[in-house]
Amino acid sequence: MPGNVAARISSPNVPVQIAESEDVQRDVRRLVALAMNGLVPMFDPRAQLFCFKLERTAAGLTRKGLSRRYTMISLMGLHELEKGGTTSPIAIQPVLDGLLANTDWVDNVGDLGLLLWLCALRAPQRLEEIVSGLDVQGALTRYRGARQGCTMELAWFLAGLSHGSLAEPEQFSELRDVAFRTYKLLRKNQGEQGIFGHVSRSRNIFDMLRSRIGHFADQVYPIYALTKFGQAFRYEKASECALDCALAICQAQGTLGQWWWHYDGTSGQAIGEFPVYSVHQHGMAPMALFALGEAVQSDFSPWIYKGLRWIKENELEFDMEDAPAKLVWRCISRPALKRYWTVIISKLGLRRGSNGDLEVVFECRPYEMGWLLYAFAGRNEAE
Repeated sequence: MPGNVAARISSPNVPVQIAESEDVQRDVRRLVALAMNGLVPMFDPRAQLFCFKLERTAAGLTRKGLSRRYTMISLMGLHELEKGGTTSPIAIQPVLDGLLANTDWVDNVGDLGLLLWLCALRAPQRLEEIVSGLDVQGALTRYRGARQGCTMELAWFLAGLSHGSLAEPEQFSELRDVAFRTYKLLRKNQGEQGIFGHVSRSRNIFDMLRSRIGHFADQVYPIYALTKFGQAFRYEKASECALDCALAICQAQGTLGQWWWHYDGTSGQAIGEFPVYSVHQHGMAPMALFALGEAVQSDFSPWIYKGLRWIKENELEFDMEDAPAKLVWRCISRPALKRYWTVIISKLGLRRGSNGDLEVVFECRPYEMGWLLYAFAGRNEAE
């Protein structure tokens, strides 16, 4: 399925190839080091978990809450860092062992998928106990998110099953049917233009709207999951569906490289621009597009690196990278009421909001640094 991506996108804003630039690669190395060091203050050594967020307050940077979900994603990023030859500043195995010591916290199909994904990468010998102990066979009927057809959760579960199959093909052969059922549920959420809605279609009016409109997360996680599913189960159609979505979001990418927040599954267009999240620019989009590009022999790096430039060259001309704080600030956003009103008027074809009410959200969450490492740490030397 190799091909010229740019030739398949009609946008006048097709970016130039800048991946080989020494400046860009220096930026990547700096961001990888920042993410590695930035995860340290987000880690609670007593709980052996990462926090929910690090927030700027009058008292300085304050760690708030704990998150096993963000811990799993952070560990995956740190694992990629170690694969690239750099020692993780936080010992990965004790944290993973703590997560596995009591898995009562796994209460949704998305977290189950992330746990499978993490263990497939880091501790494949533990997969058997997860599959049997957490009844992976029955996950699609047991968890509410799976029954509702939540796109992000289904994508994480499919990614976990796919990585499990890649790590332990004989063991996961028994889960082939579960993987294909998950794939079919996920595909039901994809519109003709390649865009995924947030949930599966239903008679509920609210869910009907959500089934048509999807977040950026509802696009990138399926791109990644479908790519890995296609590789694990040798099903080329899945990669074609991932490519349809990737082409749609690249088509809609903003002039400054923005990966927008809301997409319409019917038209395939971005309909709600803000917030623009830093993690989409430096972590999630690169993770998904690098994986797909390698699988289908296509080059998405112009869009990846154009998106990365937004961190410093954005609507507010504000450097989202804060070296002293060792983090990248979360997003540029509008106040909540104006944000959702903008989605409505955009859907009606009316004017869009100005940039005058945009603001920086001064917080950072561990998974943001985790996905940055997952996307780039293993490429640090190769590039």
